Amino acid sequence: MSSYRVPKRDMQFVLFDLLNYEAHTQQLPGCEDTTRDIVEAIMDEGGKFAENIVAPLNAVGDKHGCTWHNGEVTTPPGFKAAYTEFVDAGWPSMVHPVAYGGQGLPASMETMMSDMMGAANWAWAMYPGLSHGAMKTLLEHGSEAQRQTYLTKLISGHWTGTMCLTEAHCGTDLGLLRTKAEPQADGSYTISGTKIFISAGEHDMAENIVHIVLARLPNAPEGTKGISLFIVPKFLPDAAGEIGARNAVNCGSIEHKMGIHGNATCLLNFDGAQGFLIGQPNRGLNCMFTFMNNARLATAVQGLIHAEVAFQKSLSYTKDRLQMRALSGVKNPNGPADPIIVHPDVRRMLLTQKAFAEGGRMLAYSLAQLVDIEDHSQDAAAKQEASELLALLTPIAKAFMTETGFEAASLGMQCFGGHGYIQEWGAEQNLRDSRISMLYEGTTGIQALDLLGRKVLANQGATLRRFTKIIHTFCKSQENNAELKEFIGPLAAVNKQWGDLAIQVGMAAMSNPEEVGAASVDFLFFSGYVTQAYWWARAVEVSLPKAQDPFYAAKIKTARFYYQRLLPRTASLALTMRAGALGLLDLDAEHFVF
Repeated sequence: MSSYRVPKRDMQFVLFDLLNYEAHTQQLPGCEDTTRDIVEAIMDEGGKFAENIVAPLNAVGDKHGCTWHNGEVTTPPGFKAAYTEFVDAGWPSMVHPVAYGGQGLPASMETMMSDMMGAANWAWAMYPGLSHGAMKTLLEHGSEAQRQTYLTKLISGHWTGTMCLTEAHCGTDLGLLRTKAEPQADGSYTISGTKIFISAGEHDMAENIVHIVLARLPNAPEGTKGISLFIVPKFLPDAAGEIGARNAVNCGSIEHKMGIHGNATCLLNFDGAQGFLIGQPNRGLNCMFTFMNNARLATAVQGLIHAEVAFQKSLSYTKDRLQMRALSGVKNPNGPADPIIVHPDVRRMLLTQKAFAEGGRMLAYSLAQLVDIEDHSQDAAAKQEASELLALLTPIAKAFMTETGFEAASLGMQCFGGHGYIQEWGAEQNLRDSRISMLYEGTTGIQALDLLGRKVLANQGATLRRFTKIIHTFCKSQENNAELKEFIGPLAAVNKQWGDLAIQVGMAAMSNPEEVGAASVDFLFFSGYVTQAYWWARAVEVSLPKAQDPFYAAKIKTARFYYQRLLPRTASLALTMRAGALGLLDLDAEHFVF
C-alpha cells in the first residue's frame, strides 16, 4: 500500500526558515545559481518521481525480492525501468562536478533527494545512492585517468558503485581482512578473496558495476596500516572507456534478509580479478573513510525516512480508525466510536514519530550544509570548522537517527494495533527495513566508541567544545526572550552537563580504560538528544513570529513535547554513564551460562 507524500512544507521550513539556504549557497563559489526557485523546482520534480514512480514499487520489491541465478541478480519488477527513467532525467549527475559531466549543484541537494527517494522506497534508492560514495572517493583520491574512465560513467548513472569491505571473519575489524592484491607488470593488480554483505553488489539495473575494494598487498604491514584500496569493475573498460571484457568477479549468492528485500545483498568472489590501485599503497583505509563517512551520513537519512514513513502511515490510520470514546467526552457524535487519534497514548506515539522525523531532518540538512562548505568554500577557517563539526556529528547522526527511526517505526506498528503486524498496511515492512540501519556502516556501539573515544576524549574535548559553544552562544542570545524560556533553560543545562559528563568519563578512563566502552552508547544517546534539542529550540525561535499559521504553531507544540517527554531521557542516561564499567564486567565470561 503506497501512501507516501513528500513533506514539502517541512523540507521548505528546514531549508529556508531554519537554515537560510539561499544565503548559504550564495557564499559558496560555483553554487550561486542554487536559488530558492531552483531548489523548489527540484523538490517538485523529484517529489513527483518519488511519489509516482518509486513509491509504488516499494511493496513490489518487498514481496518479490531479488533473484539469483548462475551469478546474475534480477531486481524486482519495475526496478530497472524506474532506474532507466531516473538516469534519463539526469538525476544521478545533479551534485557532481561539471568537469566530469555533473550539474555542479551542492551536495545538500542530494540529501534532499535522498529524503524523498529513500522514504518512497529505500531498497530501490540504495542502488543509485551507494554510487555517491564511490564517486566522492574517486574524486578525492583517484588519478585523473581513473576519473575520466570511471567517474564520468558513475556520474551519468550508466554505471553504479559499491563499497567492498566486509569479509566473513571480519566486519568492523578490517585489520583482519585477507583479500589479496598481487601487482602485475602492466601496473594493475590481481584481486583474490571474498567479500560479504555487499549492498547492490550485483544487479541488472546498470550496464556496469564499479567495486571499490579493500585488499592487502604482498608483504604489507599487518593490521589496518597494511590495507590498500582498488577499483575492480564488473566489466573492464575498453580503449574507448565503454564496457569490455567480463572481469573475474562474480556474485556467489545473495542473502535472505529481514528487510530491504528489493536490494541485493551479495557475496562477491574475486578470483584473480583485475584491479587498479586508488591512492598510495597501504593507505587504503584512509581513502575508504571518504566512502564510509558519505555512507554514514546517508544512513542517518535512512533513520529520518523510516520515522517519516511511520508518522505518515500512523497519522492517516489513527484519524480513520474508530475505537472507544475519549475520556473527556464524545468527539465523534455521528459515529459509533471516536477516532483513536483523540487518545493521549496514541498522541504520545504520533508526537514521538513526528519529533524524531522533523528533528532528524533539521540535523541531516544542517550536516549537508557542512559538507557543502567542505566541498566548495574558499575560506580555510570555515572549511576547518565544518570538518571538525562533521567529525563530531556524523557518528551522532548515524547512530541516534537510525535508533530513533527504528523506535518510530515500532511505534508505527503499535498505532495500527493488530493491523500493523500484517503486510497490507506496510507498517511491518517499514520496521523490518529500518532494522539494518543500526548495523551497517558501523553499528551503534562502533559509532559510540568513535564518538567518545576518537572525537571527544582523544583531543581532550576540543571538538565537543566547538559545538557546545555554538549551543551556549545561542542560549545566551535568547536568555532574555520570555517566549523561549521554557526551552533555553533546559537546553543550557543539558549542554553544560554534556561537557561535564565527557570530563567525568575521561577521568574515570585514566584509571580504567574500559570506562570508555561502558559509557559510550549512553554518551552517544545523550549527545543525540541534546543535538536535536538545540535544533528544536532553533525551530521555535523562527516559528514564534509566525505562530498564527497552524504549521508554525505545530512546530512550537512539537518542540514542547520533545522537551517535556523526550529530552528528559538524558537524566537516566547520565545515571547509567556514571554507573561505570564494574557492573558490566564484574561477572566473568565463564559465568555467563544458561
